[in-house]
Amino acid sequence: MSLGRTDEYDVDLLADVLVLGGGPAGAWAAVTAAAKGARVVLADKGYCGSSGAAAASGSGIIYTEPEQRVREEAVNSRYEMGGGLSNREWSMHILEQTYQNMHKLHHWGYPFPLEEDFRPYLKSVQGPEYMRLMRKRVKLAGVTILDHSPALELLADGEGVAGAEGSRRQAGGRWRVRAEAVVIATGGCAFLSKALGTNVLTGDGYLLAAEAGAELSGMEFSNAYYISPTFSSVTKGSFYRYATFYYEDGSIIEGADAMRGKAAIAKALMSQPVYCRLDRTPERLRPLLPWSQSNFFMQFERAGIDPFTERFPITMRFEGTVRGTGGLNLVNSSCATRVPGLYAAGDAATRELFCGAVSGGGSHNSAWAMSSGVFAGQGAADYALKAAGSAARRVLKGLSSTAAASPVTNTVSAQIPALGEDRWGDYTLAVQQEVTPFERNLFRSGEKLRGSLGRLDRLWQEIRSEAAPSADLHPQTRQIAAMTATARWMYASALARTESRGMHRREDCPQTDSAQQRRLLSGGLDKVWVKPEDAASEGGAGCD
Repeated sequence: MSLGRTDEYDVDLLADVLVLGGGPAGAWAAVTAAAKGARVVLADKGYCGSSGAAAASGSGIIYTEPEQRVREEAVNSRYEMGGGLSNREWSMHILEQTYQNMHKLHHWGYPFPLEEDFRPYLKSVQGPEYMRLMRKRVKLAGVTILDHSPALELLADGEGVAGAEGSRRQAGGRWRVRAEAVVIATGGCAFLSKALGTNVLTGDGYLLAAEAGAELSGMEFSNAYYISPTFSSVTKGSFYRYATFYYEDGSIIEGADAMRGKAAIAKALMSQPVYCRLDRTPERLRPLLPWSQSNFFMQFERAGIDPFTERFPITMRFEGTVRGTGGLNLVNSSCATRVPGLYAAGDAATRELFCGAVSGGGSHNSAWAMSSGVFAGQGAADYALKAAGSAARRVLKGLSSTAAASPVTNTVSAQIPALGEDRWGDYTLAVQQEVTPFERNLFRSGEKLRGSLGRLDRLWQEIRSEAAPSADLHPQTRQIAAMTATARWMYASALARTESRGMHRREDCPQTDSAQQRRLLSGGLDKVWVKPEDAASEGGAGCD
């Protein structure tokens, strides 16, 4: 596919499928769609193969042999853990696709370690090697990659979505891709919390899809906090299962546990420093663990700390929907949204179907990314190939809801006073102040949620009324708009769920209400709405 150029766009392309996002979900979607004969373009906000949460570190992956009993046990365990919100049929589908994908990675040459019987150990990947291989496979599939090319808005007409346009962060100018189908694989939203690999994950895809009329699901399950040393951004948490947590005076924090006792750690952090030591690690494992997660232990090597014998200060970094389960709602097994031509995969899509109301950590989240990427790539390619190149003939318009997404030479934008870059930094801080504090987001209540929503609603209206001072800031203005919108969907959903379930905990509704064992959909821009998945559902009595 040759790179075209028009008077208005520096890069102007026609394709069958456009994939937005170059992490695991986007890469698998692109490779899969191309294998079905579709012309594919992949546009990444960063550099496909090295940006995003997956590329920054290693991860376990839930891998199960094709045995019915084993898979049923895995599905039933997650169903109970996830508050009864996961879907068994989806879960079995994902376990099988993940099994196939891991063997495909082995066939492609991923350097899996060998077990004692010389079989490849297919239950984990190292991010840098994994994503380097996936970029290679994307290119071998004939996909056109647009690196450093964030999408600013989707293009659509009365028939549905048919492409997108965006900016070129390094080369300058703008790009447009007209395509029959679009896959949103832009990742989740960590609100620029500085967790490793999340600096490009600001909820951009949620906003793009919502502007097209898509809905979200499970956004109340988006308050994921993960432990990291205060001197590091690494939030890999599996080894903290071996940790003991201490107050500054050396006394043990009762009830603190990395798996099920994070609330005790957070409460301690609200008043004083907290320290950790991996002193419960079995002696036989201590020399082996650094080989399985080298970047986890590298942070201690650089600091001159032996984490097994020495205490080190910790914090809990907010990772939002990157480790939460909320995202764009899917209406069928091809990962389609309700908007014709629009698909979603990975962290951009809801993981409730697989994880329910609790985080999938690394293993389930990684399996979901690769499997949903395949499903979305297949669905988008099938949809696009039936359309037979109609995107080139359709009269498309941008769907952006914010003036800041359009060039400042636009008639409307030109009438709005330009702002300085510091003002957008202030907006970012304003959103972070609502979503990152433990006392607001981890320890929720109706009163606190309503207060935050009021402030976020006012912030949203202010952002919508202002434009960026230069073309270079357009991705930043869309970024803050996306974070603000994401926070509003999160808190509106949390306010509507008047119980505690999974990671959603309300101090004023501490019990789990069996009548609320259903998913909540959300959406809307100027006016956010929330409703049960079954609109006719009565819902529970709750506590309000």
